[in-house]
Amino acid sequence: MANIDLVQLTGQTKKLTAMIVEDEKVTNELLSSTFKNFFSDVYSCFDGDEALKTYDRVSPDVVFVDIVMAGMDGIELSRRIREINPTQIIIVISASNDIEKISESIEVGVNSFIQKPIDTKKIIELLTSVTAMISKKRKIETKTFSISLPLDLYDLVNDNAKAESISKNAVIIRALRDFYE
Repeated sequence: MANIDLVQLTGQTKKLTAMIVEDEKVTNELLSSTFKNFFSDVYSCFDGDEALKTYDRVSPDVVFVDIVMAGMDGIELSRRIREINPTQIIIVISASNDIEKISESIEVGVNSFIQKPIDTKKIIELLTSVTAMISKKRKIETKTFSISLPLDLYDLVNDNAKAESISKNAVIIRALRDFYE
């Protein structure tokens, strides 16, 4: 692991929100309490249906989801979230070694897959990756204005941009996303 400035990393992640979807109570509480140290808000859900309702209400920056859950599994939840927001950052956290499930989650387009149990080193690497993904995503979205913004200024500029000619900007942003992907 490269030298990572935890203060700088936490400064970046504290501007973001996260949603944890894990049906095991103890694991959910552990993940939630751990991520509360890094994210401004952490929303905890125990099943896919609750997660979809919460997602619609809070639109988190990052969704952490377990694959194996009763009812709607994490793959189906990820698929539904992708339908709502194709650019949502979704990270699978699972103890499953099922190659078929892992492959299916990749097909759905999750951004990352991390194996349980998660240690401190993995969390730091994961959060570094998350901030890089969000910075890249926001850089592409702000490309219309020919600038790259730090995460803390993005929301202000993005809100102002929405107040302007959104349909023209949306077309440009989609074209840029397609170009960079």
